[in-house]
Amino acid sequence: MVDLLRPTSWFGSPDPKLAANKEFFTNFDQRRPLVDYSFVVVDTELTGLDRKKDELISVGAVKISNLQIDLSSMFHEFVRPAKMEHTLATLVHRITPEQLENAESIESVLPKFLDYIHGSLLVGHHLMLDMHFLNKAAKNIMGGTLSNPGVDTMRMAQGYNRVRLGHYHDHNPREISYNLDDLGQEYNLPAFKPHDALEDALQTAYLFLYLIKKFRKGGLVTLRDIYQSGRVGSFRY
Repeated sequence: MVDLLRPTSWFGSPDPKLAANKEFFTNFDQRRPLVDYSFVVVDTELTGLDRKKDELISVGAVKISNLQIDLSSMFHEFVRPAKMEHTLATLVHRITPEQLENAESIESVLPKFLDYIHGSLLVGHHLMLDMHFLNKAAKNIMGGTLSNPGVDTMRMAQGYNRVRLGHYHDHNPREISYNLDDLGQEYNLPAFKPHDALEDALQTAYLFLYLIKKFRKGGLVTLRDIYQSGRVGSFRY
């Protein structure tokens, strides 16, 4: 349901931005009320799902403060891939080759993204995939990985449904789609355009706040409460 995602260790001297972000979370306190945390909901668009060969082509993010979406502060950047032949795979994202040719490289986009997420927990739907590509870029460019703890809304939704439907085990006999758009429809959340990094980040933000509201009604009021509720997992990326 919720995962506090931690980076693997790195060798050498990471970029100062990475080092500052790591320092911020050195003594991270999970016991504060959820409303006290700053969250950044992130989504990425990719040339494909091959973790070795494919690349980032778009990063979208929105901040949540005081458990409210801050529409005045959003992040959305196209990323020019190193191999432009990837652009044939971008049609599903409605991103044109011309947009990517004119976009900044990941070397320029990533430092700006690090400034945007500094001091915030990361939220995403199937967050591990986004973090894999962000961390791969961070290792190559900046000598380290992101230190921000993370929360996966897909795991949250799975845990919520297990409790809501009375099933306390991993196996759920009802077939439920955990696709982001399907969950939005099931919970009557605002609809956004799919396959767009910023729009998907906004859709995920609404899902996250919906589930947090349900958890708080159930008495889970701190990050630690959710983490220790018995319906969560912990792993590293």
